[in-house]
Amino acid sequence: MAEPTPFVLRGEHITLDALLKATGLAPSGGGAKQLIAAGEVLVDDQVELRRGAKLRAGQVVQLGTACIRLVAGPPSTSPST
Repeated sequence: MAEPTPFVLRGEHITLDALLKATGLAPSGGGAKQLIAAGEVLVDDQVELRRGAKLRAGQVVQLGTACIRLVAGPPSTSPST
């Protein structure tokens, strides 16, 4: 497996289909759906068939030779009430 490319999360999680689109591994939502349904996407070395699977920091997604590691983004700066 190649060295994973980091992907910084903007929130707590991202769905698998959104990640594939955001990284350019899938050209569209429909393309992401097809790749996932075909069993071509691995999450933490396991085939993932749920396009809405919530991915969090530390997880690794692989499609062919591409490998993406999710990393936590900066903490939220929302004012507390």
